[in-house]
Amino acid sequence: MQRHPVRFVEACGQRLEYIDIPAQAARRPPLIFMHEGLGSVSMWRDFPARVAAATGCRTVVYSRHGHGRSSPPAGPHTVQFMHEEALQVLPALREALALARAVLVGHSTGASMSLIHAGAGQWEVAGVVAMAPLCFAEEFNLQSIRKAKDLFRSTDLAQKLSRYHDDAQAVFWSWNDIWLDPAFKQWSIEDYLPGIRCPVLAILGENDEYCTQLQIDAILKRAANSPNVEFVKLTDCGHSPHRDQPKTVLARLSQFVDQVTE
Repeated sequence: MQRHPVRFVEACGQRLEYIDIPAQAARRPPLIFMHEGLGSVSMWRDFPARVAAATGCRTVVYSRHGHGRSSPPAGPHTVQFMHEEALQVLPALREALALARAVLVGHSTGASMSLIHAGAGQWEVAGVVAMAPLCFAEEFNLQSIRKAKDLFRSTDLAQKLSRYHDDAQAVFWSWNDIWLDPAFKQWSIEDYLPGIRCPVLAILGENDEYCTQLQIDAILKRAANSPNVEFVKLTDCGHSPHRDQPKTVLARLSQFVDQVTE
């Protein structure tokens, strides 16, 4: 796969790392990749480039502030950090990069942000691909986050994350601390789901250690104003469908883009 240059853009006073893969086909919606809680541009590896090649879409992948090579955050995450990204930073990024009527491709917390952004109803969204989406805090995912805390302290996880981030310690603890804050138990994006007016493709691995069927059920129930919510459950798959089952996810994502292309 061709390597694409890393660029930087200013959005909401933040210097954000991104790559921008040009469109190869006319009249196709741009794709915006929204990474997971510990993710970054480089952690997606070659998956966005493969999607771009398969769909012909302009494809933008960015690292949120504090992640990858983006500028450090002004302070610790708040309980509403996903809402803040979806409702403030993402709109500014879209405006700066002229990303109209986009398909949002989100993983984990990035999927949550994508659903919030679409559900707000203020910006044109062609569709949402939500891989391992989180709609509310439940004890199952909190238990996994507690286990991640122990692993970070007892293994070489910090060293592995440092390949993808300027400050791996800050990335991990910003994510872990806010999820384990007692106030986070009340966090939810469910009020935004009825506002979604675009098609949604929700993908869940049957062995996901963070996301359960209850999260998907919330989307199926609450996103009733979407013209179509498609759910795909993958066998032999954990929390990262695009890494565990890349061929299947690439095929379903490509079909979804075909369906939402005007």
